[in-house]
Amino acid sequence: MGSVVALDSLLQQRRVWRGRQEVPPTRTQPTGHAALDAGLPSGGWQSAALNEILLPTLGSGELQLLWPTLARLSEQGERLVLVAPPAIPFAPAWVQAGVTLARLSIIQTSGRDALWAAEQCLRSGSCGAVLCWPERADDRALRRLQVAAEAGDTLAFVLRSQREAVNASPAALRLLLELQPPQLRVLKCRGGLPPAAPLLLGH
Repeated sequence: MGSVVALDSLLQQRRVWRGRQEVPPTRTQPTGHAALDAGLPSGGWQSAALNEILLPTLGSGELQLLWPTLARLSEQGERLVLVAPPAIPFAPAWVQAGVTLARLSIIQTSGRDALWAAEQCLRSGSCGAVLCWPERADDRALRRLQVAAEAGDTLAFVLRSQREAVNASPAALRLLLELQPPQLRVLKCRGGLPPAAPLLLGH
């Protein structure tokens, strides 16, 4: 039997490879909501990653939450893609929010095709942000979206029912949108502990 050697001595003698401990900095993707940016470790959305927003019902204010980011990206000339939106976007509202419609693409599909389309858009690296409203998405499907967002260096959003909060998710950031009062609960965030208290949103 070999002798027992203290790990400390091996590290000091540089006989064990030690990976880098510092995490490379990522681009800041501000949400456009001061309280939310202040409460998130990254100062905003998780860039090149999957951001999951859980909703009590469709039309709970999720677009008002996302419009500042989408407007900023479209002004920078980035392409925005909506995959399987639950309704046809009301163009005047998007224009009023500052989104450049010429930079907006809509993919109308359903089922697993929606997840496939979102994954391809994310992986292509040609989009500033991809939003997807999947009917169903298991852990494996969400993990594929997370990997595709990293590979394509793209901001990814998946919008799902709050019923999914009981299930684990590979998303780098996970938010629960509540209506009374309008606030967000941070269920999970990469890079730090979620704020203990909900974050109030003002529109």
